[in-house]
Amino acid sequence: MSFARTASVALVGVQGHVVEVEAHLSPGIPGLVITGLPDAAVAEARDRVRAAILNSGEDWPSKRMTVGLGPAWLPKHGSGFDLAVAVALLAAADAIPADALAGAVLLGELGLDGRIRPVRGVLPATVAAFAEGIKRVVVASANAGEARLVPGVEVLAAPSLGALLARLRGGDPADPEPAAPPVPSVVPAGFGAPDLADVVGQDLGRLAVEVAAAGGHHLAMFGSPGAGKTMLAERLPGLLPALSIDAALEVTAVHSVAGTLPPGCPLVDRPPYQAPHHTASVAALVGGGSGLARPGAVSLATHGVLFLDEAPEFPRRVLDALRQPLESREVVLARSNGVARYPAAIQLVLAANPCPCASAAGDSACTCPSGVRRRYIGRLSGPLLDRVDLQVTLMPVRAAALLGDCGPGESTAEVAARVATARAAAAERWREGGWPKNADVPARPLRTRWRLPRSVTATADAAVDRGQLSARGHCSATRVAWTLADLAGRTVPDAGDVNEAIFLRRGDA
Repeated sequence: MSFARTASVALVGVQGHVVEVEAHLSPGIPGLVITGLPDAAVAEARDRVRAAILNSGEDWPSKRMTVGLGPAWLPKHGSGFDLAVAVALLAAADAIPADALAGAVLLGELGLDGRIRPVRGVLPATVAAFAEGIKRVVVASANAGEARLVPGVEVLAAPSLGALLARLRGGDPADPEPAAPPVPSVVPAGFGAPDLADVVGQDLGRLAVEVAAAGGHHLAMFGSPGAGKTMLAERLPGLLPALSIDAALEVTAVHSVAGTLPPGCPLVDRPPYQAPHHTASVAALVGGGSGLARPGAVSLATHGVLFLDEAPEFPRRVLDALRQPLESREVVLARSNGVARYPAAIQLVLAANPCPCASAAGDSACTCPSGVRRRYIGRLSGPLLDRVDLQVTLMPVRAAALLGDCGPGESTAEVAARVATARAAAAERWREGGWPKNADVPARPLRTRWRLPRSVTATADAAVDRGQLSARGHCSATRVAWTLADLAGRTVPDAGDVNEAIFLRRGDA
């Protein structure tokens, strides 16, 4: 036989597309040609595959070999096609049964010695294959746990090409590997370690963080150095509940594509936390890079927290790049090689000093002219801040709080229990619309079925009429009011909740 076919998966963002890998052997000058819009990594598979086959004890066909990756219009990126190309060539040369891996996808990079190396994006690739009715996946041993996250998929894990070929010749490739033990949670560095009890003397900041966690609201904190802004932001992820299975798979898929999954821990089931430095570029924050765009910090923080410390130090164009993802909860990166879409369901937290000199002694010791202070805070544009539900100013901590005279504050565990109760109440209320938390509720339901009486929203209505609150801000205050009611155990917000929501949004009401 001079023709054989296998299958693999090409990723565009976190979307997978099944690729047919066709191999044809014909008389002519020996050589291997790969067609189908391969990038440099795919084109270099010629040398990797040849060395891997020879070092696995197999014969290299002395014929003209053509490998087609279809559909031809779809760009192919990365080294994950190596294994499929090698098996297709060997099947076309009658070295293995042609139908040994019919109805399966092969994902893996080949080392020169024949080892099968793990590749990025195995989870979204397996999901794409399963959606196309393919229920068998061949991967490197290191990727087996990630592939097994998709229910109903039979996973064949192999350490090397030689081991895989031996199994294909003498066993049933449909036999799955033995079930792996439950995988532990992936806990990002620093996640869960800081306790909210460490934050003293910041009742307003603690309230803002609790409300942000309970409703999924964006948060901005202003104040002098040492006021506790960074401490509060670092403790926010610990207040958030574990991810649902759908959210966990989406987060895992993004980290798999980015190559940031720790070995042996394939599932991210806790909200991620990203805190890029203020020198980060637009591409680092929202995604980009040469060729097909890669995910940035926004997508890596999806269903978790994106913390921008020293926010005014970020270039304004970098900050304004967040405006569209905050609205659509998706990053769309159009490049000449295609369009990549990544999720961006983030909870944004900003921290900012009041001025460039940032004196810890407060305004009385500030040496910045008023114009400099305005320009500094002005780097946080109005449209960006209008999308932030909670905006609080933190005062310097008093000595009595530092010395423990005021008593210890509540721990993360205590506040997280309240947050979980509030989130459960919100999820039950919005169950019909499918919104898991208050920050996700669109404006229309808030103005129709769930509209609050004018007597309750009177303060917010007056602020809109005076130009102190935008239409978006009015809806934001309403959502925060629902969160405050949930935390207090009330079924409907009252006027006090709306007034407190406006205060937490403006910080000076």
